[in-house]
Amino acid sequence: MSTAQHPPRSVEALLADGTTVSIRPLGPSDHAAVLGLHAERMSDDSRRLRFFGASRRAPQLAAERLSGPPRPELLALGAWAGGELVGEADCETVPGHPEAAELALAVADDWHHRGVATLLLEHLVHAARQNGIHTFEADTLADNRAVHRVFSDLGLPVRRRFEQGEVRVHVPLDEADEHYREAVDERGRSADVASLAALLRPASVTVVGASRRPGSVGQSVLLKIRQAGFTGELWAVNPYAAEIAGERAYPSPSTLPGTPDLAVLAVPPIAVASAAEECGRAGVRALVVLTSGLDADAARQLMHVCRRHSMRLVGPNSLGIAQTDPAIRLDAEFGGAFPLPGTAGVAVQSGGVGIALLERLAWLGIGVSSFVSLGDKYDVSGNDLLQWWESDGRTDLALLHVESFGNPRAFSRTARRVTRRFPILTVDAGRSPAGRRGAASHTAAAATPTVTRETLFRQAGITATRSIAELVDTAALLHSQPLPSARCAVAVVSNAGGVGILAADACADTGLTQLELPSDLVTELRDLLPGSASTANPVDTTAAVTPGQLAACLDTLSRSRAVDALLVCLVPTALTTAAQDDPLRALLDGPAHRRIPLAAVLLSQEVPVRLLTCADGGHIPSYTDPQDAARALAHARDRARRLAEPPSPEAAAPPGCDPAAARRLVESFLTANPGGGWLDPALTVELFDCYGLPLTISIWTPDEHGTVVAAQSLRQLGHRREVVLKAYWPGQVHKSAAGAVRTGLATDTQVRQTFREFTERFGSRLTGVVVQPMAAPGLELLAGVVQDRVFGPLVLLGLGGTATEVLDDRAARLAPLTERDLATMPAELRGSALLSGHQGAPAVDLAAVQDVLARLSHLATDLPQLAELDLNPLIARPDGVLCVDARARLEPRPSFDPYLRRLRRPAAAEED
Repeated sequence: MSTAQHPPRSVEALLADGTTVSIRPLGPSDHAAVLGLHAERMSDDSRRLRFFGASRRAPQLAAERLSGPPRPELLALGAWAGGELVGEADCETVPGHPEAAELALAVADDWHHRGVATLLLEHLVHAARQNGIHTFEADTLADNRAVHRVFSDLGLPVRRRFEQGEVRVHVPLDEADEHYREAVDERGRSADVASLAALLRPASVTVVGASRRPGSVGQSVLLKIRQAGFTGELWAVNPYAAEIAGERAYPSPSTLPGTPDLAVLAVPPIAVASAAEECGRAGVRALVVLTSGLDADAARQLMHVCRRHSMRLVGPNSLGIAQTDPAIRLDAEFGGAFPLPGTAGVAVQSGGVGIALLERLAWLGIGVSSFVSLGDKYDVSGNDLLQWWESDGRTDLALLHVESFGNPRAFSRTARRVTRRFPILTVDAGRSPAGRRGAASHTAAAATPTVTRETLFRQAGITATRSIAELVDTAALLHSQPLPSARCAVAVVSNAGGVGILAADACADTGLTQLELPSDLVTELRDLLPGSASTANPVDTTAAVTPGQLAACLDTLSRSRAVDALLVCLVPTALTTAAQDDPLRALLDGPAHRRIPLAAVLLSQEVPVRLLTCADGGHIPSYTDPQDAARALAHARDRARRLAEPPSPEAAAPPGCDPAAARRLVESFLTANPGGGWLDPALTVELFDCYGLPLTISIWTPDEHGTVVAAQSLRQLGHRREVVLKAYWPGQVHKSAAGAVRTGLATDTQVRQTFREFTERFGSRLTGVVVQPMAAPGLELLAGVVQDRVFGPLVLLGLGGTATEVLDDRAARLAPLTERDLATMPAELRGSALLSGHQGAPAVDLAAVQDVLARLSHLATDLPQLAELDLNPLIARPDGVLCVDARARLEPRPSFDPYLRRLRRPAAAEED
């Protein structure tokens, strides 16, 4: 281990019981804390197990070793809670074997069985792997059952060798595979849920800043908590009042008659941090901050207080929260409606959206399990809520309206798991073409916010809608109806031909299948319906249909295996003279739950969507517009298709990848260029070689003579006679647009003339040229990577060449790619037929294209400093692929492991 790459600063993470600890490297200033941990906070037996004896010098020696001057062979991490060191984990490389390290652990006795050692080990595994360590080794006593359990539960393979009462433990870090990540995920989920209990299942609540003024936020929330029938203790805090709206008021959290689990803060911005500090000292475990308008300093203070006192935080700028569990009945939000109890989990960033959603869901009769207005989302996020709903035993539908993702890869990973259990619906907010403006490369131009967001949602199996109305429309269908099959062949039934045609068009617009009905089914329908009815699809029952006839028609279609969903469109007619003649009775008197989903369209209803209550107590969604019903059915079909696909593993690293060499290249470049920048042609070739990417032979030369010699060398190597010259200068991106490319140069004279043209045209900017053999023709593709600051690494594939922006035909996925991603990305292109052979053209080597995507995926995940990488064109032929032009840009960014457990740091609360 030549240089130790410690974490650059402390990070906060959750223990198994939901307590927050800070993890950071140990240093010289920690000597007293390390000594205190080993000498005072560990029993004699714990020290015996740690040091294999009862030496009184052992704690002092440990403190000197762990908190001495930095040594490259030593990695030592400490876990801190409330300013005290509660555990440490360290590893030190074995002399002569820099890839192996001796491991040691110590945890304060009163912090045993809370996951301190396991959490420290996870972070030490990450740091060790970053430093080139492949193996942990440790000597333990056979009766040290606690540490053996830690090793066994870690998720990594453990090999043990017993020798005379001691056990030699060997842990290979290179086998930190999907099984390890799943173990880390499960520990993180369990800790997250434990930390949210005080927020969403509190036994006691205090409103800090409850005002005597009627209509104020603080008093409104206090009243709603009381009116909703909160089952726990409720206290008001106001230093200037003895009573608020009938509740006794206390001057501060420390004077309350008990310790509240949850505090709702409705105080001025300048008082938020101090109020949070008082709550933390009083033992509060969760905060909901309704206050908005915090400046950067107040934000930092608030987050520091919450982390130090182990409090989870919703907000600031939150509308509040609600928990409808009959055992809790907490409504601590200042919206106009009381959420109905039910099974839909709702999380929003916008308070206005939250109010609108709660009102629409209440009007539909869809109840809420829990509601959280995330506000500025300093701490608790949509990812936290997904894990809570996954575990609460009540939620079967999740509705999210979030504008950003703190850790999109963690969010995607959680959502992929949760969507297998119940639907997650969201609004695809923030769609804009503005992301194309100022894009530096073709790949970056392709990675607009819309593309990236849609990619995240699609990969995670999330149902993304375009508006709140569409979200509610889809929720109504998924809440009340079964899913169709993945094919989703829709039968449209109407009592007015024109409406049926509109519904058929709506199905076509949303990509729903409308198959021609089988002849035996057509015959059966003809016998059931009036003589003038049309039994094609759409089925026009005519206005003369009776409720009984319509019900029989729907039952027949429901039983048919040719139909996967029903769209029933009804309009009032002059033939409806009494309630018993109303065709709507066919729906209301029939079963709400059939083998297949049913959506109704009632043009005469006054609201866009409602749930019809059927005789069996179930519900059928009813819409005023066929387009709304068709979109909801299309979302249900997409979810059915997602569930029909088995989970796909991440694509394995192809042979020939050397991430260590790539990291050295990146480190060297950023040392010389602290602000980052574009790699020159030579370094680009070197980076591509680290991952075996198929870049054509490229010779860099700074002068005319060298250019001619390079061209001659390529001809002697047996390449085509023609060569390509590309002018280069630092910061260059689009060569063709700048006129910096000349092709088909067959003679030395042409090469000289072209070099002189470049010199005359570009003057002092020109630093040299790249000489390449002329590539054989093929299908031009674009492949690349962009490291999005919000979503993480994104891999793109599309039709390439100089017209790539005009064609705008691309597929995108968040890295790391799965095996299914490799197969589906080429197939998603509108021009995918060109890859498989079109009008007699030969098919390209699709396996070679997929191999490039796999290599790009691993490059993107290994190198967070890679801001952009562009392969355009990537020429695909039947015999393989070849990139003839490439560029890459690096930025100084810390290494980030998305699977490492840590609490997020919002930008608003970052240190300057």
